Amino acid sequence: MEAFEDGLDDWFIESLKTYNDLYVYQLESPTRVADWTSGDTVCVAGYSSSKNEILELRLPPRLLADANKGLCAERDFKVVHGGLTDTPVHCLKHIPGTRYIVTNDGRSSDLQVWKLGEDSDVIQRAGGVAGRGPKGGSRMAARRSSDPQVLHGATSADVQLSQLVAGSLLFELDVASADPLSSLQFLSDSVFLAGCCNGSFYIADVRASSSPQVSPPPASSTESSLWWTEASAGPPASRILRVSSSGEMLVSDLRNLGEAVSAAQMDTGPVRGSMDHVRVSWAPVLNGCIAVSGFGGAVQIYDTSCWTRELQKVPPVFVHCGHSVSSQPGDDVVVTSHLWHPHRPRTLLSTASDGSVHLWDWVDQSAAS
Repeated sequence: MEAFEDGLDDWFIESLKTYNDLYVYQLESPTRVADWTSGDTVCVAGYSSSKNEILELRLPPRLLADANKGLCAERDFKVVHGGLTDTPVHCLKHIPGTRYIVTNDGRSSDLQVWKLGEDSDVIQRAGGVAGRGPKGGSRMAARRSSDPQVLHGATSADVQLSQLVAGSLLFELDVASADPLSSLQFLSDSVFLAGCCNGSFYIADVRASSSPQVSPPPASSTESSLWWTEASAGPPASRILRVSSSGEMLVSDLRNLGEAVSAAQMDTGPVRGSMDHVRVSWAPVLNGCIAVSGFGGAVQIYDTSCWTRELQKVPPVFVHCGHSVSSQPGDDVVVTSHLWHPHRPRTLLSTASDGSVHLWDWVDQSAAS
């Protein structure tokens, strides 16, 4: 116990130099989902087999105070809306421009629609959307539109665009293969990317009935490898990141998908824990930077601008290990999710299997030195 406390003290002292801001919150139950509902609020939800909370949290006001932080005493997260669900929440997506969130329980491809209270502090069930896929969790994507819609599916063969309130079917992805999905993401108002667990991905337009553009799995992929795919922040999105369960990272140009333009090997071991906890993401403001989590108890930040075509190990430019350092001895804590803040370049929110939520703004050591 003394060694644990000494390690925690050492990390805390070091954090004074490596973080501009660091805030910690503890949930009653761990979450594996998080999505922004605004620049200062985020939704999280539990994934236990029994009842779970869905919460909208307001970020600490002290973080959002760009000037005179010393005059802002409030350092805590605040629950602004809350609700209960009888099922686990394995996927959660906020519909931009609305007070709706959509969830999936991981047991079927059906979706649950919720309304964040405007005149009350309650998150209420507002309907559902039927999926057409097999048993298993759906991936989701949404973009701002006059008529709230959600793109969803469990495999490449059952991706569909549905009207949110009425549940009307607006588009279906017409492909023959039924590969499990690792991601869905809008690249523009009408074009989306469907990333498959085998490393392949499709690019399609919801306005057109023509066949989608297809990129096959990476040449280095093996049958045992799982892949996660993410497009750079847009619109327009021009770079595609693929990360494998063995730590291989590939960047492709959306305008020429023939081969990767750069590659790197993560400086970490294989995934520890559930594959569903792995997250890969491009920074929306910090050009060329990505975050990877779910391989263990840390979130790793990489700068892809210095990668070459040759696959070689590269060190991260920053590692947030606060979840594992602050956990109790013997706890095998794994990061379950992370999000870049939509406007603050180096601010991220991360969650872990012990119920901890961290909000942190990291220091660029290259600029500080």
